[in-house]
Amino acid sequence: MSVTAIDVLLDPDRVMVGKASVANAALRASYPAGFALDDSHAPHITVLQRFVRTADLDDVGAAVAGVFAETKPATLELEASGYYYIPWQDLGLAGIAIVPTGALLGLQQSIIDAVRPFTVSTGDREALFGAPDTPTVAPTIAYVESFVPNASGPNYNPHVTVGLGHKDDLDQLVADPFVRFAFRAESASIYQLGDLGTAQVQLWSSAGFRP
Repeated sequence: MSVTAIDVLLDPDRVMVGKASVANAALRASYPAGFALDDSHAPHITVLQRFVRTADLDDVGAAVAGVFAETKPATLELEASGYYYIPWQDLGLAGIAIVPTGALLGLQQSIIDAVRPFTVSTGDREALFGAPDTPTVAPTIAYVESFVPNASGPNYNPHVTVGLGHKDDLDQLVADPFVRFAFRAESASIYQLGDLGTAQVQLWSSAGFRP
């Protein structure tokens, strides 16, 4: 059975994309091996990550579309609250944290319920875009496997990933003053996940685009 790792996500507006791009450029200046935010590493706010049957992708898109027909992405009022990072060896994966409002939590639960009939418990590196073979693949797979419940409901940490960096740089990023800002989502999408939870291949969009 073919399995695909998916990310149901919100596409942030230009305000958030601009902030994330500035942080990404600063991290890459110090750590050039880090990934850029571009068409294959789209800035996004994950709502749900799951392994689903590849044959069911059209049905997954239809189910998710039904949820977003009721909850328009642009109606969500979002607020960035600060930087954080997840350490990995001598590096860290940094992001801009977002306030987990009741509206976001309700949306996430609706998406979980919609995708549940197509979900499988596990996948392998072939489920990720490009079938990567790197030291970070196993943690990525484990994260998707346990997203519900480890990153859902009271454990949900909405954020926009901004890149990889050295721990010293990330410690400084987190310590520097942060001016909270409001922004919105422009649309919602489903992507196939790549390594490190990057959104790599768009499978569906509420904006009507499908490659």
